[in-house]
Amino acid sequence: MSQKEKNKTPPELDDQLEEAAAKEAAEEPAEAEAGATDPLMDELEALKDQAARQEEKYLRLAAEYDNFRKRSAKEKDAAFGNGVSFAVEKLLGVLDTLALAANAQTEDESYKKGVLMTLDKAGAAFSAMGVEEIEAQDKPFDPELHAAVMQQQAPEGVESGTVVQVLQKGYTYNGKVIRHAAVAVAQ
Repeated sequence: MSQKEKNKTPPELDDQLEEAAAKEAAEEPAEAEAGATDPLMDELEALKDQAARQEEKYLRLAAEYDNFRKRSAKEKDAAFGNGVSFAVEKLLGVLDTLALAANAQTEDESYKKGVLMTLDKAGAAFSAMGVEEIEAQDKPFDPELHAAVMQQQAPEGVESGTVVQVLQKGYTYNGKVIRHAAVAVAQ
């Protein structure tokens, strides 16, 4: 065979080569387009970014509102508690006077019984509101609960720094001291 005949290709092979060349030519513009930015894809990406920013803004706003709601509830409770503390503080004088009247000597038993009943009802009302008496007698002195107004010689068997006499009862409201107990402390 001659060199010319060897370089000739059968017609089927020519068709296949032409199809392959056509496919390559069709793919080249598609690859060029893929490298170039599509305006719709750019717009889609921009909208996705905007949606993400809006979602983050919404979540921050929701968290801020939740914090505001909690803070407002706390402030409301504190204001109510302060109002109750103020009212109770003013009424403690009445309670002290009732206690003095109940301990006073009297010949009229019905009068004493009425004062004791009134004192019990007032004490129950204070307890229902969360007001509690500070236990001080025979307890170690605690400056957060007690106000030492005098010192006395320690009786036998009593340690120094122990409350030996309660001069005026102290009260707390929900753990907050309304009035310190006025006490005498052993030396």
